[in-house]
Amino acid sequence: MNFEELYKNKQPATRVLAMPTDTNPMGDVFGGWIMSQVDIAGSIVAHHKAKGRVVTVAVTDFLFKKPVFVGDLISCFGEIEKTGRTSITVKVTVCAERNRNPEELIKVTEATLVYVAVDDDGQPYEFPKD
Repeated sequence: MNFEELYKNKQPATRVLAMPTDTNPMGDVFGGWIMSQVDIAGSIVAHHKAKGRVVTVAVTDFLFKKPVFVGDLISCFGEIEKTGRTSITVKVTVCAERNRNPEELIKVTEATLVYVAVDDDGQPYEFPKD
């Protein structure tokens, strides 16, 4: 599936507008801000599958493909790649709508993160059976 089809056919886990406060000293949107948005989106997908609390245990891949600018509308799409007994691997794809124009859609980042389902005491538990 190409990126435009992904964008048209799936609901994003998160959407957020890049603001001036999200920039580094050079005026570019800070990579750490994007990483945070990716982790939030991935955790939403993992939480839904776990039906409870999850914690991030690894970022196995993170690729910045294009810059993000102030005013870009960022959409993060999460897909489950693999589910283990207590862990889940989520791939997050990030697109930017330049000037909030859907005709200016750009894939800016992709990452793979691993989460573990934990109970209230922070102990891993098995994912519920579907």
